[in-house]
Amino acid sequence: MNTANQYLKAIYLVQEMEDGPASTGAIAELLDVSPASANEMVGKLEEQDLCRHEKYKGVELTDDGIARARDAIQNYCIIERFLIEVLEVKQFRKEAKQLEPVIDETVAERLDTIIDREPQCPDCFAAEDDVCDLLGVSVRHEGPGGRSGCLRGPGR
Repeated sequence: MNTANQYLKAIYLVQEMEDGPASTGAIAELLDVSPASANEMVGKLEEQDLCRHEKYKGVELTDDGIARARDAIQNYCIIERFLIEVLEVKQFRKEAKQLEPVIDETVAERLDTIIDREPQCPDCFAAEDDVCDLLGVSVRHEGPGGRSGCLRGPGR
């Protein structure tokens, strides 16, 4: 997945969490980049007609941007599921984030043939939890401000 797709995914998730346009500050925080870097990439995505950015109002994805973001989320879910179900990696979120930029669609499609991905993917992805709801695993994570919490899959 390339950098543009990571930004599209982040914008999509922030839009879901904020129930409206994504602030560039929230995008930067989610990706752990500077606000200036986020603004620069948003400008590039806007030039490609993947999003619209209105100063002080936020960023909204276009239909093409939404489609690419959903593909990126689906690929991320595939990576997570593969790490858990096939490799039984305990720190799957950390590993998935490291693998995400280097796993392209072709590799994700091949991984998908190995796992039993749910048909509702990528709608299974919980934006606020940054994890697939259907994984059925407990994960420790650091929330905003470094607070630790426990997330569970179905029935949490």
